Amino acid sequence: MAKIALLIGISEYEPGLAALPKAVNDVEAMERVLLNPEMGGFDHVKVLKNPERLDMEREIYNLYANRQKDDLVLFYFSGHGVTVENGDFYFSTRQTQKQENKLLPFTAVAGTNVRSWMNQSKSKRQVVILDCCFSGAFGKGWIAKDIGKIDLQQHLGAEGKAILTASTSTQYAFEVDGLDLSIYTNYLVEGIEKGAADIDGDGQISVDELHKYAKSKVQEASPAMTPEFYPHQEGYRIFIAKSPKDDPKLEYRKEVEKRIYRGQFNIVARRLLNSLCLQLELDPDVAKAIEAEVQKPYLEYQRKLEEYEVTLVEATRIESNLSERTLNDLRDYQQHLGLRDEDVAPIEERIIGQQKPSAPVEQLPEPIELQQPDTFEFETVKVNAQGKIIERPCKSAEFFTEDLGNGVTLQMVAIPGGTFLMGSPENEEGRSDDESPQHKVTIQPFFMGKFPVTQAQWTAVATLDKVNIDLKPDPSRFKGTNRPVECVSWDDAVEFCARLSNKTGKTYRLPSEAEWEYACRGGTTTPFYCGETITTELANYRGTDWEYKGTIYPGNYGQGPKGEYREQTTNVGDFPANPFGLFDMCGNIWEWCQDEWHENYDNAPTNGSAWLSDNNQQWLLRGGSWNYFPWLCRSAVRSRSARDRRSDFVGFRVMVVRGRS
Repeated sequence: MAKIALLIGISEYEPGLAALPKAVNDVEAMERVLLNPEMGGFDHVKVLKNPERLDMEREIYNLYANRQKDDLVLFYFSGHGVTVENGDFYFSTRQTQKQENKLLPFTAVAGTNVRSWMNQSKSKRQVVILDCCFSGAFGKGWIAKDIGKIDLQQHLGAEGKAILTASTSTQYAFEVDGLDLSIYTNYLVEGIEKGAADIDGDGQISVDELHKYAKSKVQEASPAMTPEFYPHQEGYRIFIAKSPKDDPKLEYRKEVEKRIYRGQFNIVARRLLNSLCLQLELDPDVAKAIEAEVQKPYLEYQRKLEEYEVTLVEATRIESNLSERTLNDLRDYQQHLGLRDEDVAPIEERIIGQQKPSAPVEQLPEPIELQQPDTFEFETVKVNAQGKIIERPCKSAEFFTEDLGNGVTLQMVAIPGGTFLMGSPENEEGRSDDESPQHKVTIQPFFMGKFPVTQAQWTAVATLDKVNIDLKPDPSRFKGTNRPVECVSWDDAVEFCARLSNKTGKTYRLPSEAEWEYACRGGTTTPFYCGETITTELANYRGTDWEYKGTIYPGNYGQGPKGEYREQTTNVGDFPANPFGLFDMCGNIWEWCQDEWHENYDNAPTNGSAWLSDNNQQWLLRGGSWNYFPWLCRSAVRSRSARDRRSDFVGFRVMVVRGRS
């Protein structure tokens, strides 16, 4: 008897199919647990990452050929599953292409071929694990793996086989931002690696136990996702791995799984767990880590609910009466988060007093498509600790242009997604405690205004139809069509976004504080995006000393030089861009953000969303301004103001979520 596995992950695709970056990670994780002699104990595991079609087809054929009756054969696939009009199923390859939205079948591996090879194999113990979807999808977080309804048992089923799938034959397979793996594979691996999938405690993990464990965890985090299991005859009892016997960590974990309720432990459960921890002589830190791991799916579910609520609150602030388009967008966003109607109903009842009207998916409008971005080149600078320019890198970035009428345009720069460390280290000069604790935040791609909103742009939008409040067409103190608009309140800025959204059909808004800092840093970790210090040749701020009540406030930062004090705003774009191609992110004017003020980052969101509390009258400002000192222009610096205050040193810039292009 031999245990043989073939693991295929397709992350890279031709245009027409979205990239699936986690697919390669999936096969690496599966390989690790299957080869471990204390877990999967497989004799041979073949891994294919982004294979060509012929290579993939040959290896699948070889997997099933020349096998003996008692061999256990496992085929794992993470990538796009594609169906054609007659319902036939295809495994995608890196070469898979479409023409006029129809699959070119010679670029993929036919499921009928795989089924034939499985049926011809002598092996009577065959397991297929498919971490892919079988229906169309759109948007970040739930990846399209094409359209069509298929019958898995028809296409891959036969006697003595077990098929595990990440979703039903008509569902999306979700991806979770905080995980390195696809969500279904993540819990398959966890179930084997931790032994947690050994539900009956017999030391063996059968495929049905593994699936039950993964499904329960997936649905804690994404209730709308329903992984499926298709056993045939005794296929459900195929043992795929083993678990450690008499392992105190596994025993404690099972008790944690038993006692946890909605991510929490009541007082009785807490004391029972504390007693068991002592009885098992388990290190308290190990016990705490086990509890945190068990709680993680539920906390992810809570995060999604909070993200949905924040989005709904934001939508109602822009539109007091939500339009049909916005309601449809909310339904799509709910699906994107993997939430069911019953999950979001209490939130909607509390905020808008009703549930969204239900509508069949086929009636939903297509998501708004951004026009094909153009590319521009720009120069940025790097300085040493003394403020001397040491590099002038030339870079490029994508952007698109909105026509606001009368020759006025708005340029929106593409900001790539990524993870960064928000806040400042304790040794950064000029920092304050409200910039702590530093914490990792993951940001999704978006477009941001190349410049702060100018007075010309403000006037063009202020003349559009009113949404909620009136706007003055020319509120600024320092006049100039290409200067940033100032003397605008937070509410004014939100009204501007609402009018711009109505005009363009896109959803414009203020950036969250996390999105702003991520965009400002442009991948840097220094106090300023240009380096360890800054000069008035690179930004507009107060570059001279100021004495007040015996205290001298310096016009320089660190070892950098003093400079000039212009005492007013300057035209946008007068100074070099940051590494993302954004101008005036340091100085000139403070910029409003979506968030309400919080004294520090304790319990701050880590997904880039705005931090709203509904009981705060102070709103976030970022970036420094023409009349503030250099240490107040750092990338991490935070300030605040009343939402209705209008100052000649406060403006804003806009962003729009990055859609399809």
